Formats: sequence, structure tokens, C-alpha cells
Amino acid sequence: MVSPPTRYLVFFQYLGTKYSGVMGTSNDQSTVGVQNYLEKAAENLKAIVPIKFHISSRTDTGVHALCNSAHLDIQKAPGKPAFKEKQLVYSLNYHLRPEPIRILNAYQVANTFHARFCALSRTYVYRLLMGCAHHSEIPVFERDLCWAPAGGGLEFWELTFRSRAFLYRQVRRMVGALVAVGQGKLTPRHIKELLEIKDSRAFPSNAMAPPSGLFLKSVEYNEAGGLRVRCLPQQHCRHWGLRKTQGKGKQQRAVRGA
Repeated sequence: MVSPPTRYLVFFQYLGTKYSGVMGTSNDQSTVGVQNYLEKAAENLKAIVPIKFHISSRTDTGVHALCNSAHLDIQKAPGKPAFKEKQLVYSLNYHLRPEPIRILNAYQVANTFHARFCALSRTYVYRLLMGCAHHSEIPVFERDLCWAPAGGGLEFWELTFRSRAFLYRQVRRMVGALVAVGQGKLTPRHIKELLEIKDSRAFPSNAMAPPSGLFLKSVEYNEAGGLRVRCLPQQHCRHWGLRKTQGKGKQQRAVRGA
């Protein structure tokens, strides 16, 4: 008799520079998504049904994640026990080497749980390095991990955005608009007009912040089948060479999304 599949919620992180985004793509493309590598690693788990990762939060090309999440179903052969949570984490990480992708945690959840639709909120952080007169001033380890527009003193800023869901490229547009106003390229009146138009195509394409500075920081969940989980990625940052601050100082601003 075939046993029913076991559903798991997994939290994972990645450096997005080399990927087409988090979502999977056809394998004949030159650049594929993080999901392609996750499901390739899962092939080694010897499930009797191909394993699919249902990603909670989409990120685009070049965007990073300190903590994204997904659920997956694993159906083992008859008589084979389900994976223990730590065993699943170790197995997937072993087969993800040497990709800059890491499984942080895994939790067994009810079969009704959905990583995307059960999420209460997502938190993004955008990192700005202000005051660089030339790209050569950007620290070598930060070149794909921040945006360095001209102006101001040399210091890092972090803008935090939290909401249940976001529109396509919403955070990058908001950050780009703030920087453009600070540089005098847009005025608060222009921003008001853009909001009243309610058409993303009206937003100046050259004012959008690049993906390199954007990080999905966390995905939060409520109780689901007796489980209460919230990804806390800060403890894992040191494994990635990521630091919260560098340079002369740091400024933080928090923005609650719509």
C-alpha cells in the first residue's frame, strides 16, 4: 500500500546574481532559476513522485534572499519512513553544493498548508551605498550586494519594506523614486502625479533601482497545524560573508507596504 506524501515547509537563502530569478525556467536556457537547482537536488531524495518546490515569494534576476520559503511533498516508497526535518536539510544542502543556495530549516506541516497563501507577510531590505564618486570605490565584496548612486557621504543606508504582498518591482520603484527625489531628478509633485495615474508604465525606467541591492529578508507565518514559524536569517548571515553595515555609518528607514 502506498503511503500518502509528507509535506514540508523549507526556508532557504541564495545569492541571486547568477540566476534568472527564484522561479524555475526551462533547462535549455543559459541561465536558470534557483528552483531548478532545488528540484535537481531533490531528485537525489529517491521519492517515487518528482518533487516540486512551491515558492512563497518571487524574486527577479539579481535579487537575493536572506530567507525565502517553499513547501514540497515527498512520497517515499512503501515501507520507507518519512524524512526527519534535519535529515532533509542536510540531504538537500549536500546536493546543492557548490551553488550559493542553502536550506536553513525544514518543518513538517499539514497537507493543507501552502507556502504562498499561508504567508502573513514578507519583509524586504534594500541596501544603498551613498557617496561613491566612482564604481571603483565600492568594496569588492559589496559590488553585487548594494546600489551605489552618487551623492551624500560614504555610508550605507538600509530601507525596510514589509507587507503581505508586493506588486511587480514595487520595492525597486519606491527606492528608485526616493533616490531620484534626493538627487533632484524628480520632485515630490512628480511622485504624487505618478501615484494618481496608477499606471506602472508611467514610471521612468531610468529611475528604477537595480536588483543588486534588494534582499528578501524574511517570510512570516501564523500557526499552521500547530506550527508557528518565522524565518530569522540574521544568525546565518555570517556564513555568506554578508554584514549589516560597512563604511562610516548606517541609516535605517522602515516602510510598511500597501
